[in-house]
Amino acid sequence: MRLTRATLSALALLTLALPALAEDPYAPKMTSCHIVYNLKGWSVIYKTSKGEGRVTCSNGQTADVAIETHGGGFTVGKSEIVGGKGKFSEVRNIDEIFGTYAAAEAHAGATKSSGAQAMTKGEVSLSLAGTGQGVDLGFSFGGFTIKRR
Repeated sequence: MRLTRATLSALALLTLALPALAEDPYAPKMTSCHIVYNLKGWSVIYKTSKGEGRVTCSNGQTADVAIETHGGGFTVGKSEIVGGKGKFSEVRNIDEIFGTYAAAEAHAGATKSSGAQAMTKGEVSLSLAGTGQGVDLGFSFGGFTIKRR
């Protein structure tokens, strides 16, 4: 079988390109993590709540967590979120999700309450949504802390 110059050139380029296409074995592997949580709190200009949850990551890591929130804004009421769900941006491992996030929240409800939060902690972001019981209205800014339980 006779190889043409064009075929040999294509093979040479492919051979040179293969290492660049291969995955870097030293690059950190990223994982996606989710949280399921319960949260109960109150607000009259100042907002505070406490709860607990479970974080599960795609790499198999899990953690039971305690949650605390605090902040202020135009907010009044009392609420309880049961079975809320959240998603973290990708992280290298579960340890990166712990700490205090800067949070912004909008909430409203009478009997049935719903809440949505978007927050960030350095390069890690978290979005939460949940429904529950309560009477509340407003928006607030503050901190959302996740610790190992």
